[in-house]
Amino acid sequence: MLSYRHAFHAGNHADVLKHIVLIQLLQYFGQKDTAYMYIDTHAGAGAYALDTGYAAKSTEYETGISRLWERNDLPGPVADYVKLVKGMNPSGKMRYYPGSPYCADKVAREQDRIRLFELHPSDNKILNENFRKVAAHAAEQGQRSNVRGKRVMIQQADGFSGLKSLLPPPSRRGLVLIDPPYEVKDDYRRVKDTLADALARFATGTYAVWYPMLQRMEARQLPDKLKRLPCQNWLNVSLSISAPLPDGVGLHNSGMFILNPPWTLEPMLREIMPYLVEVLRQDAGAGFVLESGAPVTAPTAARRPKSQRE
Repeated sequence: MLSYRHAFHAGNHADVLKHIVLIQLLQYFGQKDTAYMYIDTHAGAGAYALDTGYAAKSTEYETGISRLWERNDLPGPVADYVKLVKGMNPSGKMRYYPGSPYCADKVAREQDRIRLFELHPSDNKILNENFRKVAAHAAEQGQRSNVRGKRVMIQQADGFSGLKSLLPPPSRRGLVLIDPPYEVKDDYRRVKDTLADALARFATGTYAVWYPMLQRMEARQLPDKLKRLPCQNWLNVSLSISAPLPDGVGLHNSGMFILNPPWTLEPMLREIMPYLVEVLRQDAGAGFVLESGAPVTAPTAARRPKSQRE
């Protein structure tokens, strides 16, 4: 099925959590001189207009980036994220929102590699066009374009399958983002199976999975299934902005599950999650979960999972 369009949800509370985590992971990878590879299995269109089209109809950004736009008390990691979003809105008016590919392009260095998969023909076309605009803008500024050539490659392909050909990356340093639409139940199974295969090919890679917290059984079971994968350790964080509606419709809660996370990620999240809950909350049902641990099959399994809930 190819009916899902991320533009409907651009800039919402789920994007806030996902992109804060992504930017922090990319910044961590950039601390070493050695190049890394960033792989996005479901890249989307790369950037989204908030004042026209799908996003203007849904206005989901009002549950996310809109609530942070004018704040002057942003914690450091949240400020990094908002600064990046404002960077693509030089007029100061909130008109555009970056997708994960744009975030990666702005944080990654010239020596790093970006590999993007997008199966939807319309979004793939827009993704390519958006990166051509990035290249053209760089040329206008007299800067060397990093878009064409080996640095950024875009494929119209199924990212679940395409990931296999890229692992392990030549530098043996890599971050993979898996963010499928979950519009069919099989996406949940494919996330787990893809990660199991990826870990067999590249055990030391860092893998970040976005997932929705929905009423369907597959959504509720996914984090527990990921905890059993043979990684070194894992981290799970979820953000809820409200209590679920009686009919179960709507996305009020989502999470990021990271396999082999850097040690800096958990203390960073412990700092910012209470702030995000306070700023994004819609009712008393808002809260967060932050937990970490190691799978029972891993050598460090003696470590017990720990969690923090609000």
